[in-house]
Amino acid sequence: MKILLFFVGLVLSFGAFSQSKSADEMAVEKQIDAMIASWNNHDYSDIANYTTEDASWVNIVGMWWKNRKEVQFAHQAFHEKMFKTVKLSKNWVATRKLSPDVIIAHVNTHVGAFNTPAGDSKPEADNLMLTVFVKKGGKWLLTAAENVEIVADAIANDPVRFMPK
Repeated sequence: MKILLFFVGLVLSFGAFSQSKSADEMAVEKQIDAMIASWNNHDYSDIANYTTEDASWVNIVGMWWKNRKEVQFAHQAFHEKMFKTVKLSKNWVATRKLSPDVIIAHVNTHVGAFNTPAGDSKPEADNLMLTVFVKKGGKWLLTAAENVEIVADAIANDPVRFMPK
């Protein structure tokens, strides 16, 4: 009997902590998956399927691309050189709906090791992207993104970690 109660409690606790995603959140995550697929295929010819025409992107080193054409060109250029064999995987996604037509998503990814155009070797790392999706014509499209490398030494000193509860 104790074992049965333990398992019932375990199942109920999982239910309490899991949150079901709305159809909109699942649609946004599907678009994030499409973006990651473009990376892993090293081909951004499908970028119009998941971005707005006026999409902007600030990359990990502060380059700011101000429309879909620039975002596509820059990503493709980097994938023909330094990222042509580098894989990207999604660790997790956290979404927040700001309005019926706007969702922000924090996307934690893991990128493989690569060499920069200057020849510097970069080890594999985790990154965090802030993405903004808008619903246009019934479809969720990326309209803005910025990504940063997660630096473990800096995270260890994040003052919020020590903030009183």
